[in-house]
Amino acid sequence: MQRVIVDTDTAGDDTQALALACLTDRLSVEAVTVVAGNVPFDREVENAKYALSLVDSTEVPVYEGARQPLLKEHEHAEEIHGEGGLGGDLHPETEIESADGFGPDEIVRRCRDAPGEITLLCIGPLTNLALAYAREPDLPDLVDEVWVMGGNVHCRGNVTPAAEFNFWVDPDAAKRVLAEFDATLVDWGLCLRDGAMGEAVLETIDGIDTDLADFFAAVIGTLRESGDAEIGVDGVTQPDALAAALLAYPELREATGTYHVDIDEREGLTRGYTFADVDGTTGEPADTRVIEAADADGFERVVLSMLRDRNPDAGVE
Repeated sequence: MQRVIVDTDTAGDDTQALALACLTDRLSVEAVTVVAGNVPFDREVENAKYALSLVDSTEVPVYEGARQPLLKEHEHAEEIHGEGGLGGDLHPETEIESADGFGPDEIVRRCRDAPGEITLLCIGPLTNLALAYAREPDLPDLVDEVWVMGGNVHCRGNVTPAAEFNFWVDPDAAKRVLAEFDATLVDWGLCLRDGAMGEAVLETIDGIDTDLADFFAAVIGTLRESGDAEIGVDGVTQPDALAAALLAYPELREATGTYHVDIDEREGLTRGYTFADVDGTTGEPADTRVIEAADADGFERVVLSMLRDRNPDAGVE
């Protein structure tokens, strides 16, 4: 079982990634760290705790991390996730206490205590990981794997034409992390191709009578109503859940490439742009693995099994 810390800016699809990571027998979620991103920070914290409570995982400690990007100002994405991040109508107050300590410090502490044993699943902006690296320059050697949902490799972004949201929010952190860590990238283009759920799947979920299916339907409400037609998707995307699934189930990974990847951290039209050196033009080491194709049907089976029976593993058996 792979030991994992989940770093999240918890809104709708982050909650599904958390649920999947907690319910699969492939992963052991040892901590959650929260980072500024999708919605107001305190709501992200409560959303994480609420998602953990739905899958009976309240023993997993939630650490509050960076409340703002390293250098940039950013905007939230409540127009996508609804006010508060869970579809607009759900604003949980769990009364669960946050764990003592600062998220980046906890990442460092746990990786120092178990060198080579902890995988980081980063499904929000990379501010916490960049701060953790600043505290511990040996962190790249102390982690097992680093999985990142972010960036847009050779495709249009989802917050600007140039950039995907997580990397746009904190491009300085993304640039630093990808320069220092051998990361695996689940980018926006992959999520569009293989992580989108069409109306037929959503109607199947509507027919599942479980608390997790009801929760899923609630958190995608705003996105489902508005649709993703402007970005070429008939349905809803689940990028963070896809990242969690690809970490947990290697059999869902169909194609990968390894490239030098850099991020434009400058303010302006290209803020957050992802550059993947597919031709080796820069001569820089190729140290970022990019998942280029995934089993979309398998991913849907994993999600449906999770929502129906709280058993995502059944989707790959």
